[in-house]
Amino acid sequence: MIAMASIIERFETDYLNQYQNAILPSQRRALEAMKRCRTSSGVHMLAQCSSCDEQRFVPHSCGHRNCPHCQHFESQRWIERQTRLLVPGSYFLITFTLPAELRGLAWHHQRTVYATLMECAWATLSTFSQNHKHLQGSPGAVAVLHTHSRRLQFHPHVHLTMPAAALDADQGLWRSLRRSAKGDGYLFNHKALAKVFRGKLLAALLNAGLPLPPDLPEKWVVDCKSVANGEKALVYLGRYLYRGVIQEKDIIRCENGQVTYRYRDSKTKRFVLRTVNGATFLWLVLQHVLPKGFRRSRNYGFLYANSKRLMALLKLLVFKLAPAIASTPTARPQLLCTCCGAPMVIIRRRILPAEVHRPGETRQQELAL
Repeated sequence: MIAMASIIERFETDYLNQYQNAILPSQRRALEAMKRCRTSSGVHMLAQCSSCDEQRFVPHSCGHRNCPHCQHFESQRWIERQTRLLVPGSYFLITFTLPAELRGLAWHHQRTVYATLMECAWATLSTFSQNHKHLQGSPGAVAVLHTHSRRLQFHPHVHLTMPAAALDADQGLWRSLRRSAKGDGYLFNHKALAKVFRGKLLAALLNAGLPLPPDLPEKWVVDCKSVANGEKALVYLGRYLYRGVIQEKDIIRCENGQVTYRYRDSKTKRFVLRTVNGATFLWLVLQHVLPKGFRRSRNYGFLYANSKRLMALLKLLVFKLAPAIASTPTARPQLLCTCCGAPMVIIRRRILPAEVHRPGETRQQELAL
C-alpha cells in the first residue's frame, strides 16, 4: 500500500506549478493536512501503556475528511447510524446526475450548485411521492453528494436512498408499495424524474443569479433502481463519505514520475488500471475537496434528525416492532502496547516534531505506526 502522504511529498511541487491558477483554498488546506498525516513532519501524541508503563510517540492523523488514510472509524459510525433508521420494506437508490454542460458552472460556484443539486433532487422525489396514487405522502431519504466518477474525473451527482413508502401526516397514515412479482420492484419512472428534476434545477440556478450555458441538453440522466432492504446501498454511500475519493490500497504503483491506480469499471465490473503523472494524480484527487463546512450527507423527510421520536413511534405502532435496545456503537480501535499487548492511553497531544526526533528512525517506520 502506498501512502498518500508519500505521493504528496514527491509531487507537490509539480502539482503546485502545473495547477497554480486552478487550485482552490480548500484544496490547498487539504494538501497541507494530508502531507503531514502520520509522518515525522507532523505533530505527535505521547501514549503510555496501561499495564507496563511503556511510552511511545505516535504521529497524529490529519483527520481531514478527504484523506484516504483517516476517518475509517467515522465512516463506520455513519453507516451504523443510518442503518438504525432503516424501515421494513423495499428500498431504492436514485441517482441524479448534473449534465456535462453544467460542470463548469458547478466548478466555479461549488457551494451554491452542490446545495441546489441536492435540494432539487429531494424536491423532485418529494413531489413524485406526494402525487403517487398509492403513496400520497411525504417520503424520507438519505442523500450523499459525489463529485467524482470511478476514473476520478469531475462528475457531480447525488445519490438518494429511500424506502418505497411515505407518511401522510394529515391523516396519520403510513403507506408503502408492495414488491412486484419479479422481486426487483418499481418506484418512479426515471424519464419523468429527469424531466421534473431538470425544470426544478434550472429554475433554482436562475433564481440564484447564476448564468446558464446556452447549449443545455433536453434529456438528463436519472437512475432509479431497487436495492433490497437498503443496507448495502448505505455501505456503498458511506465508503467515500469521510475517506476521500480513493483508498490507498487502490494506488498500485508510484515510479518514474507516474502513479498507477485502479478503479472498477461500471459496465464490466472489473478492475481497470490507469496511469497518470504524479501532478495529474494529485489534481484528480484534490479537485473533489468540498468547500469548507459543506455537508456531503443529508437526511430528508421522516429520516431527518429531528424525526427520531416519530420513527420510534412508527416502528412501535405501524411495524409492530418492540423499542430497540440501545446498541453499543463500534468502539474506536485501541492502540496496543508492543511490549505486553495492553491498551495504551494518550497522555499528551500536539507535540511538535522537534520534541520527538529520534535518531535513526525513518519516515517509513513512522508511517507504519
